[in-house]
Amino acid sequence: MKKIDLVEKEKQREDTGFGTIATSTSARLVNNEGNFNVKKIGQSFEARVNLYHKLITMSWAKFAVFSLGFYLTVNLTFGIIYYIIGIENLMGIDKNHGLSEFWEAYFFSSQTLTTVGYGRVSPIGYITNITASVEAFIGLLSFSIMTGLLYGRFSRPVPRILYSEKALIAPYLDINGLMIRIANEKSNQLINVEVSLTFSRNELKDGLVKRAYYNLPLERSKVKFFAMSWTLVHPINDTSVLYGETLASLAASDAEILLAFEATNDTFADPIYSRRSYLYNEIEVGKKFLPMTVPQEDYYLLDLNKLSDRMDAELNT
Repeated sequence: MKKIDLVEKEKQREDTGFGTIATSTSARLVNNEGNFNVKKIGQSFEARVNLYHKLITMSWAKFAVFSLGFYLTVNLTFGIIYYIIGIENLMGIDKNHGLSEFWEAYFFSSQTLTTVGYGRVSPIGYITNITASVEAFIGLLSFSIMTGLLYGRFSRPVPRILYSEKALIAPYLDINGLMIRIANEKSNQLINVEVSLTFSRNELKDGLVKRAYYNLPLERSKVKFFAMSWTLVHPINDTSVLYGETLASLAASDAEILLAFEATNDTFADPIYSRRSYLYNEIEVGKKFLPMTVPQEDYYLLDLNKLSDRMDAELNT
């Protein structure tokens, strides 16, 4: 009977997927960017490189540099090959306009890669024609892949959920509460929004320090429309795991609060997700958020610059 009780207790144990290994005071579970703070070794080359994922998720500036670099590298490579084969195998080369033989070969490579084919310069002989055929094939594949990547980048939902810089312990009704403020930076419409908070800390169990996880019930975990800012509130009553905690005790246990955000993008009717975490040193006690919404005559003004604005507030005792 005792073994059955232990199994049931283990099934009910809260776990976010990070396991029970104790964390150090310098490592957080989730980075501010929302990605998991986990590095893997022993991966296969394909899994480690994961080129498609990197090309889809990298910034537009890096993607533009990568695309331009790939285009110039392929042209340069084939330009060198044509030059080595011999410029005499490219019919139509004109030496009277100032371009050197190498640059003639380079720009012929560019025209072949893009299948433009102006017709002034054309390959002669088996080797040159085979080289041009291979380059044309690479060009067709490259632009097909590029089209797919561009579509994937434009169609991939990229949430821009803003989070307050700090989580606050502020007065709430006749008690106190943990508060985090969030807002949607984009102008798109988000509906059916749901948020969950998980409190994580190191605990001594059976002589071993293990990582424990606790769900933090919110005053309100769902909203139908996410039009303005939303202050998440976890009431700190005598049933809360945060009851009686201090900044010193949170630091001693390497505490971290994990936030998971989920909503539906009304524009494309697709789900979006976002994550954030707050370490013990990103929690302030005795503060409250200042208003960031100002009603105007015929609309509501939401000042995103004031998302983290806060002031001193006396806690309830």
